[in-house]
Amino acid sequence: METKPIDFEILPPKNGRDIPDLSRLIAWLLDDLIPIPGTRFRIGLDPIIGLIPGFGDSSTAVLSSMILLHGLRAGVPRIVLVRMALNVLINSLVGAIPGAGDLFSAFFKSNRRNYELLERHGGGSASGSSTAADWAFVTALIAGLLLIVIAASIGVAFLAFHLFKLLIAS
Repeated sequence: METKPIDFEILPPKNGRDIPDLSRLIAWLLDDLIPIPGTRFRIGLDPIIGLIPGFGDSSTAVLSSMILLHGLRAGVPRIVLVRMALNVLINSLVGAIPGAGDLFSAFFKSNRRNYELLERHGGGSASGSSTAADWAFVTALIAGLLLIVIAASIGVAFLAFHLFKLLIAS
């Protein structure tokens, strides 16, 4: 009896409908699984798992990155991949705040956003090219982060100056 070697793939097959379907499943599980009775609002497992300290937000970020990998395989433009990565990063960082972060995750729905970006830009077609909104989002986010870093640096320098001044005056 002849045995066949097992073929392992790290990423799903490059061509095939299973990439968007798996991404849609991940987005649905993490963002829209449970309907809230009496409303049209749904929550997923992301804010629920995020309640577990330490493990929750990091594990959902790993699952969220699967959609990002699918975007890479589908030929999504780089700027859109950056936007998708920033969605995951924002959800993970804000989600790490106990309570409020999980509430944010329930409303932000980064996985659904990323799936919609994957659907819109996947396939490498001309209609899938990046838009001005993608560039504006990434540029505004980077500018905002730079402003935060600059403000924090000025604040630290200000505190250090006054602490040094207090030490010298003593």
